[in-house]
Amino acid sequence: MTTSSEQRQILVIGGGPAAHRFAEAIASREPAGTHLTVLTEETHLPYDRVALSKALTDPGVDLTLGDAALWEQEHLTLHTGARAVSLDSAARLVRTEDGREFGYDELVLATGSNAATLPIPGAELTHVYRTLEDVWGIAEQVRTLAENLGRTPVVATIGGGLLGLEAAAGVQALGAKALIIDGGHWLMGTQLDQGAGQALGRLVAEKDLTVHGGVYPEKILSENGQVTGVHMADGKVIDADMVIVSIGVRPRDELIRTYNDNQPEGAALFGMGPRGGVVINESCATDIEHVWAIGEVANFGGMCIGLVAPANAMAEVAAARITGGEGEFTGFDTATKLKLSGVDVASFGDAFARAEGALEVIYADAARGLYQKLVVSNDAKTLLGGIFVGDASPYQSLRPLLGRELSAEPGAYLSAAGGQAPDTELPDDAVVCSCNNVDAGSIRNAVGGGCAGCGPVATVSGLKSCTKAGTQCGSCVPMLKKLMEAEMAKNGMEVSTALCEHFSLSRPQLFEAVRIAGLSTYLQIMERFGTGSGCDICKPTIASILASQTNVHPMDAGLAGAQDTNDRVMANMQKDGTYSVVPRIPGGEITPEKLAVIARVAQKYGLYTKLTGGLRIDMFGARLDQLPEIWRELVDAGFESGQAYGKSLRNVKTCVGSTWCRYGMLDSVGMGIDIELRYRGLRAPHKFKMGVSGCARECAEARAKDVGVIATAEGWNLYVGGNGGANPAHAQLLAGGVDDQTLLRYIDRFLMYYIRSAERLQRTAHWIQELPGGMDTVRSVVVEDSLGLGGELETAMERHVSSYQDEWAATLADPEKLKRFRSFVNAPQVTDTELEYVSERGQRRPVDLGASIPVRSSAS
Repeated sequence: MTTSSEQRQILVIGGGPAAHRFAEAIASREPAGTHLTVLTEETHLPYDRVALSKALTDPGVDLTLGDAALWEQEHLTLHTGARAVSLDSAARLVRTEDGREFGYDELVLATGSNAATLPIPGAELTHVYRTLEDVWGIAEQVRTLAENLGRTPVVATIGGGLLGLEAAAGVQALGAKALIIDGGHWLMGTQLDQGAGQALGRLVAEKDLTVHGGVYPEKILSENGQVTGVHMADGKVIDADMVIVSIGVRPRDELIRTYNDNQPEGAALFGMGPRGGVVINESCATDIEHVWAIGEVANFGGMCIGLVAPANAMAEVAAARITGGEGEFTGFDTATKLKLSGVDVASFGDAFARAEGALEVIYADAARGLYQKLVVSNDAKTLLGGIFVGDASPYQSLRPLLGRELSAEPGAYLSAAGGQAPDTELPDDAVVCSCNNVDAGSIRNAVGGGCAGCGPVATVSGLKSCTKAGTQCGSCVPMLKKLMEAEMAKNGMEVSTALCEHFSLSRPQLFEAVRIAGLSTYLQIMERFGTGSGCDICKPTIASILASQTNVHPMDAGLAGAQDTNDRVMANMQKDGTYSVVPRIPGGEITPEKLAVIARVAQKYGLYTKLTGGLRIDMFGARLDQLPEIWRELVDAGFESGQAYGKSLRNVKTCVGSTWCRYGMLDSVGMGIDIELRYRGLRAPHKFKMGVSGCARECAEARAKDVGVIATAEGWNLYVGGNGGANPAHAQLLAGGVDDQTLLRYIDRFLMYYIRSAERLQRTAHWIQELPGGMDTVRSVVVEDSLGLGGELETAMERHVSSYQDEWAATLADPEKLKRFRSFVNAPQVTDTELEYVSERGQRRPVDLGASIPVRSSAS
């Protein structure tokens, strides 16, 4: 094809992520005398299909891959709206639908895949979830249905895999009622085993996503062209106004099938996989000379996989081979992570323990929506794979260790079982970003100054730009940040205090920025100071900051989706999936009449009752749908939320003090009640507790609290920075012998100073320890007012006190908020019979599900 005076022509058919990565790989190699042409039938620059769900709820989001300047280079040409329809391998010529012809020396097939459709009546009325046009069309249809129907439209998504769940969550975010129809007996059956699938089902149910599982659809029902429901194989009809099909993908190999069909007998043909796709070898070459295939259309080892990591790996191998280099594609990395807010799911490696002699180490508590499994070799040393549902935090550090020996017992890595795995330093060749095959050594090298043209890298965004790590699925970003900061510290560089990749500000800086700007909603903060759509780090942090400054309700100001599970439902989830109810009992003082109310409620709903260490009464075993009923009775009797679920004031423990005790110096009960009523509902970077003792005998254990008050003959002694827990700390004396008014003024200042300047999830003890000057600085600011902030901090606290509202009372008065408290889906009975209880000491409690870590061989 090429003459001595012509450039070598590389032609790519397809404009998805694989084609984009191939173009980047060719451009980085800068092969002299080469021109790359890319044909894509879409009208957009190559975009990130992994992040497609963002475009469903935000049509203006830019998903363009990489730097658009790539396509402005002289030796690269991108033709949009160019659909290839025929191939002549002898003449090395490709024709497009509009009649243009493109010659090539090397041809790369990167045609990707199509969304699979249903071969059932009415399928033409369904939507698929594959392109930007698809998701824009879905969003428009949801809005149109809402306007035309005059009610909330019901959208059924057929398919319970990764994309199906994301599609359902997306239409729910648009205001529709979302249903999921899945033929499998549990969700994400390709990535998760039964235990994990059941746990995921619990979490999905809590998101108000109704799941109909175990039966396949038979027909899409409609009237006058409008969808009315889905007829199932068991005869059941599921009402729906719209249907999205997300049951997987099929390789787009029609161009090659047409080529094979048109060849004369005996001519060389492309090898095709039994379920589609163009067969390739380790070099990504097909059976036809000078034709290569990468991405979802490529069949390797009998499989086509629709994941980013193998597509990128194939693109790199093909680019290397075409330009005279070496490289082999060795197989598929099938690690996946679900991108669904509040639902933590990850799977990697040999997740189903198919390797000979593999052992499974499991912590399972499906009722709580929690499942963690590691698959290890027969000697329990080498990591082969894993599944995490409900808490996928170990995934970040374990994924790079795949195929390596663990430095501790496997059970130590299961955080849900209380494991605290050693902080092992990753070897340089451990892959951190599987999407782009970036190892730990490359990250360290970039931080140390090995990034060409960049110098030392000190930000996550800089790492992304330099190494491409974290630029696609994003699941490796926490590990990138951890590696970067460790290397920076090792090199004597200043470590960034950015809250997360979406905020360059630290939590204290963000708190001040929000306060000064007077922002009052989640979206305002993201638009003004953040980037992207947020994460599990910054979302609850924003919710806490707004609550600290404005006393906003957890479900208002766009915060419902940003809250942790407990804050979202204003109750603590327990191990069996039920919730605890903890009314506030200031100072532990309660009348017999109120005790009778608690007894009546506990008896009525069959709740387990226990006095807590904080002088409260905890009632366990309430279902989600029962919470409003229970709280209505409690609120009517004068109780309010004890906020045992929040990063806020938990309780003020008091002794009986001078009210009854012959040793009591001052009224500790009265002061404890005053303090609790003053600081109730105050959100902070972490939970905090208080105690008031009436004398130095310290029966209220005040010095073990974040704020402790002890009565003396001279007045109150104020101690701060104490806590129990895994790393207990004794509170330190802040001021001695103060009167009631001064005591409250100092506590006001101390708490507001802490709330403004502490990092997320930082207890007061650690905060004081990390402050330059430690306790001396706290005393200087709070007691001596060295920064001149005393009045400002007191005013902020008065604003909190005057605007306080009981969260449960406000919820009961708002029908929209009450919609979030619904029974488990697909449960025809009132109670969930899968929950198991035993009787112990006259009360019921859950059986010990997942109390131990079973180990079993895959052969058993």
